[in-house]
Amino acid sequence: MNEDSPRDKSVLTPDVDPTAQARPVEPDAPRPNLERTGRAIGNPRTRSIGVTTLTVLAVLYTLYFARPFLLPLVFALLLSFLFGPVVRAMARLRIPPPFGSGLVVLALLGIVGLGGYELSGPVQSWAANAPQTLSAAQVKLRKLLRPLERASRTAEQVQSAAGAVGNGAAGERPREVVVRQTSLIARVFGTTQRFAASALEVIILLYFLLAGGDLFLQKLVKVLPTTGEKRKAVEIARMIESSVSTYLLTVAVVNVIEGAVVAVAMWLLGMPSPILWGALVAFFEFMPYLGALTMVLILGVTAITVFDSVGRALLVPAVFLIINVVQANFVSPIFVGHRLALNPVALLVGLTFFFWIWGIPGAFIAVPILATFKIFCDHIASLAAVGEFLGMRDEDERRSTVRGI
Repeated sequence: MNEDSPRDKSVLTPDVDPTAQARPVEPDAPRPNLERTGRAIGNPRTRSIGVTTLTVLAVLYTLYFARPFLLPLVFALLLSFLFGPVVRAMARLRIPPPFGSGLVVLALLGIVGLGGYELSGPVQSWAANAPQTLSAAQVKLRKLLRPLERASRTAEQVQSAAGAVGNGAAGERPREVVVRQTSLIARVFGTTQRFAASALEVIILLYFLLAGGDLFLQKLVKVLPTTGEKRKAVEIARMIESSVSTYLLTVAVVNVIEGAVVAVAMWLLGMPSPILWGALVAFFEFMPYLGALTMVLILGVTAITVFDSVGRALLVPAVFLIINVVQANFVSPIFVGHRLALNPVALLVGLTFFFWIWGIPGAFIAVPILATFKIFCDHIASLAAVGEFLGMRDEDERRSTVRGI
């Protein structure tokens, strides 16, 4: 067989014409300056931009694919910030940190277990009636959307008529593709198993973080070389713990109060299971913006199935929106104040980012993570500009902007 036979050539062998010659498009075209190109590639600024881009992509990749490991760790760290001062206060009362940490974890489990037990009945009833509720809501919404359905039906008839003409010419009927999905029970049990494993990991990590106390901070201070860096590390750690714990405690109290007000309002409006709606409000309000939107949708769909009048049904989400607006614009600024000092744009972008990376759990912890990141940026000179962009605008800055200074 001939050596040049196409059968002996690999698919990876380049097809090169040996008689071809490299010629410029134009005879007078300048030759490329290879030395200048080499200097541009070797420029430290160019290398820095490339390394930064690759680092950001690697961080995003790690955050997304390592979420089963990172989410329980972040939740445990945030809870340790919240309950760390409690364990230290118990230590001042001669209660050892391991024993105090156990008491805190048991108390937390008791509160969560009691709340789950009290809400299990309404939740099971609502989940069992969810298909019928959605069907009834769809029937009532169809009356409101009847003009749009007529237009959509007309478009479908035109499309089917055009398809019938095409199929008649070809003599074939279109094939139907059926996609088989995982059963609902399998998905629910799989999610429940993952949730139970993550919750157990959070509890174990929380206990050891509380029992260890300032162990990691002491180790960090020990390995830092200079006194200034040691002092800065302690200052950052204490400020993060104070800000996050104060924020979580304050927001929890405000959310519980808002949930109680919503429960009373739902009871006055005649909604079933008002305690369930108050508990959901207190839970979802940890997610800024998204929590209120979710509650509006849930209350709207449920109210449409409960009440025959559309106006009365729309009154339910409207009352919740009024309560939420009062809480967000008057109550929260008084109690929360400017402890986090995050501007709304940065908050919304961070919330969207963590929701995209980690889903609903990421939306719950987006604000504490952003607050922690801002504290780091404010105390590190190279990241001070990032912290400034994340912060709120004070009155002096507003005046300077208006005056053009």
